[in-house]
Amino acid sequence: MRNTRVIGYEDTPRDVVATGNDYPAGLVLPSHRHKRGQCLYAVTGVLTVTTSEGSWVVPPYRALWIPAGVTHAVHMGGLTSTRSAYVLPEVAASAALPAHCTVISVSPLLHALLSEAVDLPAEYALGSRDDDLMRLLVAEIARMPALPLNTPLPQDPRLAQLCRALLASPSLDVDIDLMAHKAGMSRRSFTRLFREQTGMSFSDWRHQACLMAALTRLGRGQPVTRVAMELGYSSTSAFTAAFRRTLGAAPSHYLMAGNAS
Repeated sequence: MRNTRVIGYEDTPRDVVATGNDYPAGLVLPSHRHKRGQCLYAVTGVLTVTTSEGSWVVPPYRALWIPAGVTHAVHMGGLTSTRSAYVLPEVAASAALPAHCTVISVSPLLHALLSEAVDLPAEYALGSRDDDLMRLLVAEIARMPALPLNTPLPQDPRLAQLCRALLASPSLDVDIDLMAHKAGMSRRSFTRLFREQTGMSFSDWRHQACLMAALTRLGRGQPVTRVAMELGYSSTSAFTAAFRRTLGAAPSHYLMAGNAS
């Protein structure tokens, strides 16, 4: 099993360092942060990364860009193999990498670069092929398109607590009036504040939370029909249509390596 400790690596006098790790199903890396920005790539397994701003789901052959200093926890949805590139903040800024956590596609080139990078010496020679590879790695991360695989959290403590509970047990059956009542707010005040703080309606947020949960459950090998029913969809076909409409592919194909765009 591959495991590389990041502590110490972050102080390596190089713009980019890379590590690879394998984790058992269900492992949780508690909240932590890095001095460098991290491109966290899921080769196998489905990762869920949580911060104070929201929750991001990272299926196989996608990656999550985490800016330097962002406190985050990582949940392993199954047997998981990761590759990570850690980029100095000034290098990330120069490459115009995202200022917020963002799930990105992983091109065949980025996959190859990350796979190669983890086997390079930590202090690779400057001006060498290894140095060129790391520069190309940062450039390739920067050109990857963002993917809609996150569920934002409102900052209002009442709404955030309710949303975290819903993320833990998502369902399309959760009623907006009940949510407003639990928050001690009128429906109108609830819907207005929710949209202001998340950028989406509660209905759309609930739908997104269910799809993100679906990705994690499908990644564990649960059947599509079971996932659809447990999340409150009226039928498997309704779930498949919603999944395809949002993510661009049917559930049976989305987690396959050939559909990583």
